[in-house]
Amino acid sequence: MKFSDMSPRLSRRSLLAGALSGAGLAALSGTAAYADVRAPRVLIATNEPWGTYHVAPLLPEARRQGWEITQLVPDLSGIKPGDPVPAVTPDRVQGADLLVVTGAGDWPAECAARFPKLPLIASSLAYQLPVEAPRAKEFRGRLRAITASSPAEAKVFDDYLGTRRPIAVVGTPQTDDLPRHAPEDGTVLVLTSVTRSSSTGGSAPGTELLLAAAERLAAAGKHILVGLHPREDRSLWERYEISSVPSVQASARAEAAIGIPGTVFPVVAAVGVPLVGCTDPRLQIPEYLLSVCSHTITAADEALTAVTEAEPVSREVLYEAVGPVGGSARRLLKVWRKAGIRV
Repeated sequence: MKFSDMSPRLSRRSLLAGALSGAGLAALSGTAAYADVRAPRVLIATNEPWGTYHVAPLLPEARRQGWEITQLVPDLSGIKPGDPVPAVTPDRVQGADLLVVTGAGDWPAECAARFPKLPLIASSLAYQLPVEAPRAKEFRGRLRAITASSPAEAKVFDDYLGTRRPIAVVGTPQTDDLPRHAPEDGTVLVLTSVTRSSSTGGSAPGTELLLAAAERLAAAGKHILVGLHPREDRSLWERYEISSVPSVQASARAEAAIGIPGTVFPVVAAVGVPLVGCTDPRLQIPEYLLSVCSHTITAADEALTAVTEAEPVSREVLYEAVGPVGGSARRLLKVWRKAGIRV
């Protein structure tokens, strides 16, 4: 597997600020050049059929470039009122130029089969495991391009899809508007996962350890700020301050963060926040998500020491895990247009 890095390597300062070279920006902007072209219409199918939170970070850049991005869902039952991501069932699609799958689970595979004539691209917007998905073989021969956030994620996504093809490293759109790290004394961000499986997606072991770790930290005088996973049970965490903004924005307030390693971990690391991972023997976690953790713990009594001693990761480790910071949605749309859209 080869991957193509669509951005130059950056210094830590510019990496965390999301700054790109002028040449890179000029090459990737393209908004004016596309002004006279009909708005590309893109359908996205994710492993979590109603998990619109993976698509939402793409919307600001899509709007700037005049793209229409719509998530395919089995029905509208899992879409909350006011969700910013447009959603549609396959039978209601009026026309599209491109289908993007973010995984090879049942729903993306079914959508790929439903639209056999649409150009198809695979883009990793959430972490997968480096094991070939059973249904990847059904559509991987159609893929016109594959993208991933970082070099490490590209290697995992390649194994997951069962391909040996070039993968474009574009960064993650969640880093396109990183907050400035301004930690508040004694504040620890708890990054939750999902305690109970639902039709929207599965759960992750380790919540009991994380709850117990939060209790130990609070007892030691730490202020617990909770960054809820969009599908987590809020009632489990109501004894603490639950952030009113997404976890990445909330991380700006934290001296350190602790949680079950997941997709958000590299992004929080890009803010400059030291991370502690809660691990469980039942958890399957890609190595690159663990790499951004200053420490990992398996017992709640380890939490205070781990959080106190946690430090930010190096620039090299961060780049391998999170990829280029800033301009990621623009790079992603550029790949989609070049490889898949003919309008």
